[in-house]
Amino acid sequence: MSQPLYKKILTDLREEILSGKLAVEEQLPTEKELSDRYQVSRITSKRALNELEQEGLIYRVRGKGSFVKAKETSATTIEESFVIKNNKALFILPFLNDLSVGNFTEGLLPTLQQEQIEVSMATLDVFKQKTVDELTQEYDGLIYYAEDTDLYLDILVKLSMKHFPVIVLDKKHFELNFPTILSDNVNGGFLATQQLINQGHERIAYLFGNTTHPQSVKNRYVGYLHALNQADIAFHTSSGDEKATNNDLIEYLTENNITGIVCENDLVAIEAMRILKQQHYHVPDDFSIIGFDNIQASQFVDPPLTTIAQDFTLIGAIAGETLITWLKTKKMPQDQKVPVRLITRQSTKERNR
Repeated sequence: MSQPLYKKILTDLREEILSGKLAVEEQLPTEKELSDRYQVSRITSKRALNELEQEGLIYRVRGKGSFVKAKETSATTIEESFVIKNNKALFILPFLNDLSVGNFTEGLLPTLQQEQIEVSMATLDVFKQKTVDELTQEYDGLIYYAEDTDLYLDILVKLSMKHFPVIVLDKKHFELNFPTILSDNVNGGFLATQQLINQGHERIAYLFGNTTHPQSVKNRYVGYLHALNQADIAFHTSSGDEKATNNDLIEYLTENNITGIVCENDLVAIEAMRILKQQHYHVPDDFSIIGFDNIQASQFVDPPLTTIAQDFTLIGAIAGETLITWLKTKKMPQDQKVPVRLITRQSTKERNR
C-alpha cells in the first residue's frame, strides 16, 4: 500500500526537526512552499503541519507561519508512549447500509491499518449490547457518526470521564467537546445557493426533508441565508415551511414563484424531482434543483443531479489520523473542517426570462 502524500511531508519534516537540521524557533516552509516542493495540494501540506503541531513538535502563529517548538520530550519518549493494548478501533454508524451516509471507510480503514489497528463496524445497538467498561477494555478508541447528538449521551459522558478516545463525525457534541471531523456545511449551502443566483434565479427555496433538522442541515441553511443576503435577495424559506415529502410542495413552489431549489441532501432532492415529475413539471426547465452529499444515486437520476460533494474518503482518513495522534500523544486533538465542492450536472440551468 502506497504511503499517503502528506505522510511523506510529515516524515521528512519530523526527521529534520528531531535531527536538529531545523533548529528550535526556526521557521518551517509555508503550506504553499511545501505544496510546490512536493507537488501536492495545500490541504495535503496543511495536514502534515497540523500533525506536527499535534505531536508538539511545532507551534503556529496566525499570519506568520510555523516554528519549531522547544522539545519537552524526546522522539523516543513519544514513540514509547504509543502503546496500543488491543489494536482495535470501533466505527459506529446509525445504519450500516444508510444511503444518506457517505463511505468513510475508504479513508478510515487503510489509515488505521497502516498502524496495524483493526476496525470493527457496528450500529448504535452496540451501546445497548456492551457496557462502557467492556467498550474501553475491548477497543483502543471509537469513531462515531452522530445521527443525533442527544442519543446515548449518558454513555458518551462516561467514556469522556474515562478519557477514552472518541472521534465524532459530522456533528459537534458541544457538551462533551470530543474532537469532531466535519464538512464545511455552511460553505456548502452558500455554494449551492450562489450557483442558482449566478444562473439568474431570484426566488430560491430551501427544502427540508423532515420535521427535525440536524446540526449539519442547519449549517447548510445558514449558508443559504448568507448567499441570499450577500446578493440582496429578500425571499427565503423559513425552517417551518413545506417539506419535500409533503404533497403541498407544488402549491408552495407555485404560490411563491419559486424557480430554484436548494435541498438539505440528495435524497430530499431526488424525492422532490419525483413529486414534480408526477405533476408533469420538468427539471430543470421549470425548476432548477441542487442536492447535497453526492451520493451514488445522484448521478443516475433523470436528470443527473447538481450537488455539493463531501469528501467522505478524506473525512475518514482524517478521523483515523486524529485517533492515532490521540493515542500517540495522549492529548485530545482539535476539530477539523473539511472543504466541500460543487458538482454541476443537468438538474440546474440558466433561468428562463
